[in-house]
Amino acid sequence: MTTQFVLRTDKKDSSGRCPVHLIAYFDGLRLKCATGEKCKPAEWNESRQRFRSSFTGAEEANDFLDLRATQVSDWWRKVRAAGGTPTLAGLKAALRPVVEPVAVVPVRRSITVLNDEHREALRARGYADHTLRQRKMLGSWLAAYEQERGELLDPTTYDLATHDRVLHFLRFDRNLAQNTIASVVRGLKVLLRWCREERGMAVPVELRKLQGKHADILKMWLTAEDLTALATAVLPSHLVRVRDVLLFCCYTGLRYSDVWALQPGHIHEWDGARVLRLVQTKTRTGVSIYLTDAASAILDKYAGDGERARLLPVLANQVMNRHLKQVGKYAGLTAPVVVSERVAGVMVKKSVPKYELLTSHTARHTFATQSLLRGMPVEVLQKVMGHAKIQTTLIYAKVVEDLQHQTMRRVWEGQPASHDGKANGAVCQVLPGAA
Repeated sequence: MTTQFVLRTDKKDSSGRCPVHLIAYFDGLRLKCATGEKCKPAEWNESRQRFRSSFTGAEEANDFLDLRATQVSDWWRKVRAAGGTPTLAGLKAALRPVVEPVAVVPVRRSITVLNDEHREALRARGYADHTLRQRKMLGSWLAAYEQERGELLDPTTYDLATHDRVLHFLRFDRNLAQNTIASVVRGLKVLLRWCREERGMAVPVELRKLQGKHADILKMWLTAEDLTALATAVLPSHLVRVRDVLLFCCYTGLRYSDVWALQPGHIHEWDGARVLRLVQTKTRTGVSIYLTDAASAILDKYAGDGERARLLPVLANQVMNRHLKQVGKYAGLTAPVVVSERVAGVMVKKSVPKYELLTSHTARHTFATQSLLRGMPVEVLQKVMGHAKIQTTLIYAKVVEDLQHQTMRRVWEGQPASHDGKANGAVCQVLPGAA
């Protein structure tokens, strides 16, 4: 068996290059095929059957021809050992062996790691701490699922069956409330959308099908009588400041995060009175709030505490909420309130005294409902509370039963609405007691 390389000058292309062919002779058989190499006639050494040094990449090209000759020789020995006959198809197969595809092992990424990346991206973009805390909470629950179930949550394989397993874990293994689960699902959708749209990952699940329904919960608020009872209650000294901060929020509608951050620079003079002008911590919305006599009295009460960075002595939120239960108990807020919660998938209803539901956020609900009861237009209340959409403010109008009853009385019986607390001016005139 012999091999020969020839330059096919009869097949010159438009640039003057000719293909190099391989010819193999086997016991009288002559097989010929192209090598895939080309050069100009001046770049080919016909006697040596190799490329001249003037050819660009001559050394690599000649090594390639040597490899071809070796491949043909090896193939011929195998055919002869097997007692076969050399064929052109066999020769071409020897020169162009089928390369077995390399199995690509997909790189799996944990959704908890991606959540950390997402949170850092949001931090870099200047998102509020409230949003970043929500992302952190989401990561904690997803990490707990991966650890306890031993299953890596990968966005590229996250499907509805996986989602149902996650919901089952949150609801039955961790006994999370319905709205907490809804918050997790809402955050998960945001994360998966970010993976798909900003990181180019193939997320197969339809985000609209990820279920986690929000349940209406009781928005507890205080009546004018409750406010009077709180303001006049005789309290231990360590609870007085907690009560006063709660009342101040009832008179202004501030969230805990905003009352905690109040500084002297937030107070401004207006038409002989004072107003608060601030940017809300949660929504970064600017609001301007008129300080009633009751609210101003609380500020004045603590104005002599020395040089303080903050206007009011606000405790940590968890500590404050724990103390508020005691404040409500001292004030006699013992009226039963029916609450509903879902325990292991079963709706359970029970009655608890009102003071057990008292939290710092109760003050914001109280301000909204009492303002509506006193006749404040919803559009004005929206501005004071800093709601971006009026639909959010209208939620409070839906829960004010008294407002519905008063309107029906006025329409059907011709009696004027009494406006709970308007007559005695509880929100505007009840001053905190000296206890």
